[in-house]
Amino acid sequence: MDGSARDRDAEGRARNARPRDGLGRPLPYGADGVARQPEGVARTPGQTLAEAQRLLDAGMPFHAHEVFEDAWKSGPSREEPLWRGLAQLAVGLTHAARGNARGGASLLERGTDSLARYAAGDGVPTYGIDLAGLAAWARELAEHLPGPIDAAAEAPRLRG
Repeated sequence: MDGSARDRDAEGRARNARPRDGLGRPLPYGADGVARQPEGVARTPGQTLAEAQRLLDAGMPFHAHEVFEDAWKSGPSREEPLWRGLAQLAVGLTHAARGNARGGASLLERGTDSLARYAAGDGVPTYGIDLAGLAAWARELAEHLPGPIDAAAEAPRLRG
């Protein structure tokens, strides 16, 4: 690619085709990258949580955020704050691992706020997610961001 044309998918939408590393950062064309998560995959909540946890444990929170994003876009509207909040936590961890402490802390706070609003709902399903534990994890991580962190070592447990 010479910079004069944009990468496009089969439907003609702009898509960056550059390979990416495990934290979602673009690499030069031709470099070995990490396989991207397919977009628009319909999963059950259990499958979403299992796949996202696998990616978090592997130190790939950017990819986990994409799994949560699929759930938020395809799931029931009343569950949007749950999946959006989890996606924001994953992106917060991504920024922290990239060394962006300010952006990481901001997204961890937004994710925690989304989860708190969701948990305040009446009779909303939590699918075994440890919402209180995730909020505590996010607050602690945000308060102690020194610089780049090891995403796999800092990955939260989604279920208690």
